Amino acid sequence: MRWVGRKGRLERIGNEFNIPHPLPDHPAVLVAGIGDNGLTVAKVVMTLSVPGPAESRLRERCELEILGEILAPERYWESIRGADALLPQLRDRIDDAALDAAGPGLRVVSNYAVGLDNVDIPACTARGIYVGHTPDVLTDATADLAMTLLLSAARRVVESDREMREGRYLGWRPDYLLGQEVTGATLGLIGFGRIGKAVARRAAGGFAMRILAYDPAGVVRSGELEVEDCSLERLLVESDFVSCHLPLTEETHHLIGEVELTSMRRSAILINTSRGPIIDEAALVHALSTGVIAGAGLDVYEREPEMAEGLAQCFTAVLLPHLGSATWKTRAAMGELAARNILNVLDGGTPIAWANPEVTPRR
Repeated sequence: MRWVGRKGRLERIGNEFNIPHPLPDHPAVLVAGIGDNGLTVAKVVMTLSVPGPAESRLRERCELEILGEILAPERYWESIRGADALLPQLRDRIDDAALDAAGPGLRVVSNYAVGLDNVDIPACTARGIYVGHTPDVLTDATADLAMTLLLSAARRVVESDREMREGRYLGWRPDYLLGQEVTGATLGLIGFGRIGKAVARRAAGGFAMRILAYDPAGVVRSGELEVEDCSLERLLVESDFVSCHLPLTEETHHLIGEVELTSMRRSAILINTSRGPIIDEAALVHALSTGVIAGAGLDVYEREPEMAEGLAQCFTAVLLPHLGSATWKTRAAMGELAARNILNVLDGGTPIAWANPEVTPRR
């Protein structure tokens, strides 16, 4: 499919990722600086190398510095001094201190993610700095992984794999490692944005699941998809599977805690591919350990990369290391979109996808 920028969002046209990029013979991006002509090549600081053409696109036209690791804040601040653009990872905190360290020449922060809980957007906006990100291009990959977690937890795939590897399988039995039926079950979606809708299409179309949805911003239906808009309380009580697809905000922090877990069915399975702190992880460990719910599938964690004490011993939980967008195609598309956000701003335009359209940009 082709993705075309339309005032901060991307539209699908066709069937391939094709994020527009400058022709190879475009000149270097020049910014005010010290030199014979008073100009210097724009400096871009990228935290980690990413798959795909993003690095080559930036090197063609900018001075690109790749840090190669996630640095402690003080080291990161030192590394970004004098930058015109940043391409950070989710673990890089872009706050007042980082923005002050970068200096007055910083014009755009292009996050290598759709989520922006690591970026202080109001602080960027106050300084005239665009905040770019990578929506849409990771929707399908993340929705696929949510369904992978749902199916793996429902049919106890990881537990079964462990049984085989440790030699405990002694032959077929009628009651051995019984799981939950997926086809025709009820799926409750907490958050009904791009990824929530994509999960709903897979669940309804592929597994004839009944779809309930709760979203603090309101459930906006998509096409002919049959979705029941309901309260969070009803969703938790009625769902066989609950899948989280919300951004992390003050309102969504620990949205799922002890009370909410207790209200779920004992046979229910909880999936999270959004942000770890949406779930109270200690409460989830207790719920899994005591049989309050049947299982979980997690790709994100409250204090990532660490897990809550006891979670690793909850063998009814499928645990993945933040792989929602981890396909070659998607990670390359994310990188190219993040790079294009930067090049568009340095060329005097706006990012293809950005989170603060109200910003008055630095010039």
